[in-house]
Formats: sequence, structure tokens, C-alpha cells
Amino acid sequence: MSACLPSGADITAGRTVGRPLADRLAERIRATGPMAFEAWVEACLYDPDGGFYAAGGAAGRRGDFLTSPEVGPLFGAVVARWLDDRWEALGRPSGFTVVEAAAGVGTLARSIHAARPACLEAGRYVMVERCSVLRDAQPTGDGLSSLAGLEDLSALGGHGLVGVVMANELLDNLAFGLLEAVDGDWCEVLVDVAAEGVDQPMFREVTGMTVHPPVDVAPLQGSRIPVLAGAGRWMDRALDVFSAGSVLVIDYVSTTAALAARSPGEWVRTYRDHQRAGPAASAPGAQDVTVEVAVDQLPPGADTTTQAAFLRDNGIDDLVAEGRRHWAERAGFGDLEALRARSRITEAEALLDPDGLGGFTVLEWRVGS
Repeated sequence: MSACLPSGADITAGRTVGRPLADRLAERIRATGPMAFEAWVEACLYDPDGGFYAAGGAAGRRGDFLTSPEVGPLFGAVVARWLDDRWEALGRPSGFTVVEAAAGVGTLARSIHAARPACLEAGRYVMVERCSVLRDAQPTGDGLSSLAGLEDLSALGGHGLVGVVMANELLDNLAFGLLEAVDGDWCEVLVDVAAEGVDQPMFREVTGMTVHPPVDVAPLQGSRIPVLAGAGRWMDRALDVFSAGSVLVIDYVSTTAALAARSPGEWVRTYRDHQRAGPAASAPGAQDVTVEVAVDQLPPGADTTTQAAFLRDNGIDDLVAEGRRHWAERAGFGDLEALRARSRITEAEALLDPDGLGGFTVLEWRVGS
């Protein structure tokens, strides 16, 4: 997911316009008191003039982290098969709509479109992306379009739409809160100014008022849990988009109780340049901040599997076998078609790795059925 940048900005370069984000956050804290952790994460990731994505943070091999669509086109080809299965199950409706949330520059959309699923012959694919610069880089035409947010989908025809909302590694990247167990209660985690650094202010995490946890978990001294209110709000909107269809979410997940039993440093993660970065309350705007998704804080009723199982159920092995045959037939030519066929093998290995992307969780909520 990405923040909004000004038209014409270079998404690969950091911005220097305006005051540094750290200075603005420190000023806000001094004026109004420590910030809620959710507000801190929102600013660090999505501030339009200094947040991580505004400074050029992105997915991809040249970015800061790699997601399944960036591994190669194979992921999109398999998802296209799943889309056709859902379209068939819904009675092959004309005007079937596929909505991809946090679509970035359209990497997944391009792969799915290239696979030519039957559901899109008379349907449409809508990329939802909050960043205008990334939207400008997306493919358009031939059934492809783009919007800034789920709330804009009403312009497509209002109630009665049938289709699918997809979100790959979105929920972990929505702003989240934290609670810490103190003397038998759950207390809100806040961010305060710690000191004036040499180059910029320094920040620290502190505890605030006692609050009710999002689910019932025993407050063992010093343990922490996330509060995924932002993910919950997004799910409520996504489940209300279609009168019939599915919401498909792919992410790394756990439960609130399981996270409470682990060190928060294991499940609140920061990234920069494909490496783990510093504490979440440091370097505002200079690192990605993510959280393992506590699935028990999401709406109930989802069918759940692993990404590896999902891809196998939807024909990845057949596509890899087809690639092997094409490679065997054209290896002597060494042309682009042969190289693409061969790449399916290495792509599949990454996508199915149980200790990596293959271990991600796929959740599907079915609407109107």
C-alpha cells in the first residue's frame, strides 16, 4: 500500500519539500501530548510530505520488500484461474467486477490481464490505489480502470454489483494500535519525544490510559497485543462492496493470544531495502512498519488456507508443467518465450515456499451465498 504523492513526483527518490516529518511529529507531541501508536504509524507510513511511501518506499526487487506479484507473472496467472472459478460459481454474470485494493503500479493487474481470464471478457478490473502518482503508472483501457478508494466504487453502478475484492499484503500495512499489560490491565501504547537528537528528535514508546482490549486476552505483565481497528474498518467496507461475490485477503496472520505470548519485536516489523530496520518508534518516514494480522480481530466466517495450498488448488502445478514443456521445446532457441517458460519453475519455488510466501494465509469471505 502506498501514500499519496504530488503529481509528477519521482516515486523512487526521497522528497525534501517542507519540514522533516520528525520535526513536525515532535512539535505535535509537545503541543498535544504523546501520540496514539496508530496515529504514529499512519503518519510514518502515509504522511503525504514525508511518510515512508512519499519518500519512495515501495514493493519490488528495486524497492524495500518483495510480495508475490513482484516475483513474476505466475502468481497473477493462478489468481486469474481462481477468478474464473468464482465467476462460474456465481453464474457467469456479465459485468463481473474485480477490485484490487492497494494495487500500486498495477503489477498484479498486468499479470492477471495477460492471462486473459474469461470473467473479464465482459467484465472489468478496478485498481484501487490512494497514490495519484502510482495510479498514473497503472495500465488502463481494455476493461482496466483505477480509483483512489473503495468508497469511490459507488460510481461503478451502486448496489447490485457482483465480483471480488482482493487485497494482497494490505492489512498488515494499515495503521494499528498497541496495548501493553501493566499491573493486570491493558494500557494504550503511545509515542512521546525522548530527546533532541543531533540531526532530528528522538522518540520513545510510553504507556497511557487503561483501555479495553479488542478481544479477551489475559494481561500478563509486560505482554503486548495489536489493535487492528484500521483493518477492521477496511474489512467492513470491503464486505459491503458487492451484493454477491468474495473478499480475498492474503497476508501473514496469527491470533491476538498467540501474539501476546511472543515478543512484540517478532510481530511488529520494520523494513528498508529488503532488510529489517529499527524500532517502530524511530526514524519516522524512513522505514516500512508492519504487523502480523490478528485474524480473530477480523470478521468471522472466512475460509482459510495457506498460499501454497491456494495456488495448488488453482492450478499452479499445471502451469509449471506447461512451462517445463515449453522450455524443453524451445531451450535451443533461447528466445523470450523460452525464458518466460523456464522462469515459471523458479517463480513457483518462491511462491510455494512454506517458510516464505507459501506460508502466508489466504482468507476468503463469501458474500451473498
